[in-house]
Amino acid sequence: MKPLEELISPATGWYTPEIPLRLDSGIQLSGIRVAYRHWGVLNSSGDNAVLVCHALTGSADVDSWWPDLLGPGRALDPMKDYILCSNLLGGCYGTTGPSSPDPENGRRWGNRFPPVSVRDMVRLQKMLAEHLGVRRWRMVIGGSLGGMQVLEWGAGYPDWVESMVPIATAVRQPPWAIGFSSVQRQAIEADRNWLGGDYPSGQGPRAGLATAREIAMLSYRHWEGFEQRFGRARHAIHEYEAVSYLNHQGSRFIDRFDAASYVLLTRAMDDFDLAAGRGDHPGKLLGGIRIPALVVSIDSDLLYPPQEQTFLARNLPLAEHVVLRSLHGHDGFLIETERLNAYVCDFRGRLETSSVRVCCG
Repeated sequence: MKPLEELISPATGWYTPEIPLRLDSGIQLSGIRVAYRHWGVLNSSGDNAVLVCHALTGSADVDSWWPDLLGPGRALDPMKDYILCSNLLGGCYGTTGPSSPDPENGRRWGNRFPPVSVRDMVRLQKMLAEHLGVRRWRMVIGGSLGGMQVLEWGAGYPDWVESMVPIATAVRQPPWAIGFSSVQRQAIEADRNWLGGDYPSGQGPRAGLATAREIAMLSYRHWEGFEQRFGRARHAIHEYEAVSYLNHQGSRFIDRFDAASYVLLTRAMDDFDLAAGRGDHPGKLLGGIRIPALVVSIDSDLLYPPQEQTFLARNLPLAEHVVLRSLHGHDGFLIETERLNAYVCDFRGRLETSSVRVCCG
């Protein structure tokens, strides 16, 4: 067996499809570049692969945002799995998106970048997987927007997926979440530097993007967590620690994310409806996805409350449902990672003995 250090991808890999990607909008997008990371070794049959799908502002660097799930003996084990994660289409961490140059003129895409869907994202992931020699996923896992991708894999390519773990997500974007996304985009678009996304790199709507991030953080967390962490403590009159925390999150975010990507990806989330074009009946559609699934809720999630995952678990024929206890709201899947790792390890262990199929079928 190879030593662990030889199983870790030391740098980002790049993939450029030879053919254009046909988007749901009908547009043919060519000149795409995909950034990805991988851990472990793909076996000769290409069926020991695990796909990790990242959330809205995530990247392919699973080791930086899910370190407790990645490693020997953990849910994502490079000693036995080939673990793959790619940056999303429309993102800003290497994969083609609004901040990328348009191959036709070399200018930043900006607001000319075509709308993308979650199905488009998964379609590009499949092209990458086939390029790398993957033929089947042992597991597809992800939270929030990542969870939407997991469900899309199950509905769109069920023959590829042996098991799936959708976390803190829903079968379609709830109106509450649509409202939060809309207000965030309004903050960006009200910034005088927005210009429809046509701004030089690093010179975009920084104030608007920071405000959008602060609004998002309120939806990602929970009031009880704020109460315990900050209470009504303040540095001076009108300078509350809760507000200082939000300001800090906003100021950090503007240096690592692109506003046009944020607008594009939140719109993709708002448009997400797994059943659209597939009979438009979500319960019936889920009932036809006979893939063992671990559906994970966070009890304090205000953005995708447990009712959303209960619906998934009740309608997926081979599903289990676990609730992650946390004071951290929607972000619990990025914070309570030791317990999440334990849940996924337990699920995978029982799946190997077929007990999941027996107890849930």
